Amino acid sequence: MTISRRTFTTLAGGAFALVATAFTLPAAAQDDSIHVAMGDVASVESLGLLIAMERTKERGVPMEITFFNSEDVATQAVVGGQADVGVGAPYAFIQNSGAPIRMFYRMSTLLFFPVVNTEVYSGWEDLDGQEVTVHSRGSGTEALMRLMEKVHGIEYSNISYVPGSEVRAGAMLQGTVNASIVDAAAFRLLQDQGGGKFARLPLDGVNATDEALYGNTTFLEERADDVTVFVEELLRTWQDINDDPTIVAELRDQYGLLPDLPEEAAADITPFYQEVAESGIFPTDGGAPEDARDDLEFLAAAGQVEAPGEDFDPGMYWDSTALEAAKN
Repeated sequence: MTISRRTFTTLAGGAFALVATAFTLPAAAQDDSIHVAMGDVASVESLGLLIAMERTKERGVPMEITFFNSEDVATQAVVGGQADVGVGAPYAFIQNSGAPIRMFYRMSTLLFFPVVNTEVYSGWEDLDGQEVTVHSRGSGTEALMRLMEKVHGIEYSNISYVPGSEVRAGAMLQGTVNASIVDAAAFRLLQDQGGGKFARLPLDGVNATDEALYGNTTFLEERADDVTVFVEELLRTWQDINDDPTIVAELRDQYGLLPDLPEEAAADITPFYQEVAESGIFPTDGGAPEDARDDLEFLAAAGQVEAPGEDFDPGMYWDSTALEAAKN
């Protein structure tokens, strides 16, 4: 696995961040590798994808990944041809720009934890007129927090963007952030090291895509066979994780993935994926066309996109060719 342009930072509580410092990835057309651009820090949560990529490489399809500090940068890399595959759910970008990119595999559904420092806030109503911190502009974390504004009749004074759940959790432990939204691993970190002062706010009735894989339509057509192999390995890996979450730690050692993870983060691998399996946030079917309508309705409720009409065509956002081929 090739990970380029990286710097490592250890934060409070042993949080681990891997951030691309500059986007200088060579054009994807210069070699046969499928270049993946991920707008997040490398973490325990990345291991499922990294394992599927290693398995894809074993079948003769070379792959590389670069981590960046913004989903926007990753999306632009795919649009500009410097990367082949991006990680995210760029509905708003596609709707607003008409860019020829399509999602082809649903990796996870939303499972986030809005968290507050109870020394400062006690509930959603206390966040009226206050600042909250999310992952990035246009992300699922922002959509959720925007939706909660409407649900609870409040208005934040500002939304700040800090990529990486571990990074945001570290900032909460340091006291520089008092209201944020994090993933399961980061929430456990806050529970373990926060002295009981961090509380989860209720979040009900939300079912939408957190992260999907997407690519330029030309790439998806020209590399259809290779993308199908990749999707086959994603399906296999996601099924393996749901069947036995302990396999992630085993395969991480087998493939030598993220060797610089702090011991504390490494110890969280199995608990995190056990929670993933129990909660069902790693779908084993790779997604379905009707998911696109659900996603857009959720994002529309959060004010990020226009709601789908009766004549909605999922093909405007998704290309299921590789997924259908992988299942046959």
